[in-house]
Amino acid sequence: MQILGGAWTPNVVWLLSGGPRRFGELRRDIPLISAKMLSARLRALEEKGVVARRVVPSSPPSVEYRLTALGEELMPAIQAIAGVGVKLKAQALAAAQAA
Repeated sequence: MQILGGAWTPNVVWLLSGGPRRFGELRRDIPLISAKMLSARLRALEEKGVVARRVVPSSPPSVEYRLTALGEELMPAIQAIAGVGVKLKAQALAAAQAA
């Protein structure tokens, strides 16, 4: 839980599970996160060995992030959490409609 703890961390890992992404793509897909917070989350995940950072040789140079093998191992846990969230949302909707 220390790896996944912190605001936005599961979102970042979830998005990277679809393949390598650039910073701007992640920022666009999580519109409520600030650039500073996204940078902090990516840096922390990189330090923990969950995310790998690669400088793409282009003009101008850009950076691409991807999950490491450890990051891929976290996906079943994140999928389970997402599944519980879907069930809870469905229960709340059913309760609201019944009321």
